[in-house]
Amino acid sequence: MSRFAADDASPLLSQRSFMFLLHKVATPIVAITVYCCALCPLFADESAISKRAPNIVLILADDLGFGDLGCYGQKVISTPNLDRMAKEGLRFTQFYAGATVCAPSRSVLMTGKHHGHTRVRGNAGATNPSAQALRSEDVTVAKVLQQSGYRTALIGKWGLGDVGAAESGLPRKHGFAEFFGYLNQRHAHNHFPAFLWRNEERVELPNVVTPVGGDGAGYATKAVQFADDLFADEAIKFVIANKSQPFFLYWSMVIPHANNERTRELKNGAQVPDFGPYADRDWPDPDKGQAAMISRLDGYVGRMLATLREQGLAENTLVVFTSDNGPHNESNHNLARFNPSGPLSGIKRSLTDGGIRVPLIAWWPGHVPTGVETNHVAYFGDWLATAAELAGAKTPDHCDSISLVPTLLGQPAARQPKHDFLYWEFHEGGFKQAALYQGRWKGIRTGSPDAAIALYDQQADIGEKTNVAAKHPDIASTIGDYLDSARSESADWQPKWSGGKK
Repeated sequence: MSRFAADDASPLLSQRSFMFLLHKVATPIVAITVYCCALCPLFADESAISKRAPNIVLILADDLGFGDLGCYGQKVISTPNLDRMAKEGLRFTQFYAGATVCAPSRSVLMTGKHHGHTRVRGNAGATNPSAQALRSEDVTVAKVLQQSGYRTALIGKWGLGDVGAAESGLPRKHGFAEFFGYLNQRHAHNHFPAFLWRNEERVELPNVVTPVGGDGAGYATKAVQFADDLFADEAIKFVIANKSQPFFLYWSMVIPHANNERTRELKNGAQVPDFGPYADRDWPDPDKGQAAMISRLDGYVGRMLATLREQGLAENTLVVFTSDNGPHNESNHNLARFNPSGPLSGIKRSLTDGGIRVPLIAWWPGHVPTGVETNHVAYFGDWLATAAELAGAKTPDHCDSISLVPTLLGQPAARQPKHDFLYWEFHEGGFKQAALYQGRWKGIRTGSPDAAIALYDQQADIGEKTNVAAKHPDIASTIGDYLDSARSESADWQPKWSGGKK
């Protein structure tokens, strides 16, 4: 029995789907028969599947850069499945993560609130775990979909709640009927962990680990089971088991994140089961491991798309692939070899686009346009409104979320609402803020709340190399005014400027 309260009840048939069935039948007796059949997976068939709200599979890579995929310009690492996904779907060229590091980015993704409004605004670490946990009043994408009749699951890395002081954020308290993976993000550094969690029960694994700290982090000295292999198997099982009802799968991979502890101890944080096609390359092992992680990830996505086709689910499943922030440099690998940020400046922990602009590929045969590229500017927070619209649900109040359904369905650009501003902040090494205005003008403030805005014109300068604030003082002033009011107060996340002002 679980020792934590969990809200995992989810009706098999949403009100929207039920009313659709009633509308289609001629008599009350037939209506009751249809409803009973809909409740029983044994009576489901492809025609019933095609008429319900779409399944949603949200695949999140960890620390994958804008330039890490072939379809985004990668020349060294092979990603044939994701490249094919882009050819068969829609590729975004200006899509942004919620933050430049893990936990706040995922908080934005789940809550539909931008970085200055969402619950978790930084990586709190072990010293203040409750600051990195969602709370009962937070409404997530999973909760909205669960209440709309979706079967929901989180497989992989969570990072927004843990046992102990952070139990308010456990996944099953926020709309996930099923969970398998890592609760603690430092635990997730180790790709061969000693244990994982299934719901709130600890599952022991045969890996032998040298622990570093008390939260599951460390590195394997006997590496038997690779966590992301287990997650891929679990994701496939979930899709097959729930094919007769609408489902939402949040598949949150750990690769290609580094094992930071292993890097410090053994100088190689890219531990994988094998180096795959890179085994014979004349590269250092960290480079082979980094490339192998990305190609392995690509293989997982290929398995999922093939399963959806085989199960007759492809035409009724939206699959979205993206990354939680920009690329890392923490495996001791050579960034110059892979150019993971592509034409952008910066990496993870930067507020330039290299730290926050990420790949986004959407695939939904028969619905999402094929082989199309869009420059529509969007970000993680938009997934809540998008999922709500697809499910026929209401977007929760007080969100910073705009549905992407018009763009996903290839409708004219005039039908797609846009954000005036996107917002980010960063709490490490002195508070910093950034905003994107009108999809073009990037403003960054560091040092103090009175500091001048560094302004970049992304249409002319995608690498953000030239500060043009002096040429466009009105735009810099507009962004500065926005930054002054963009964030709500949070007792857990008070700005601490490097210049000493608050």
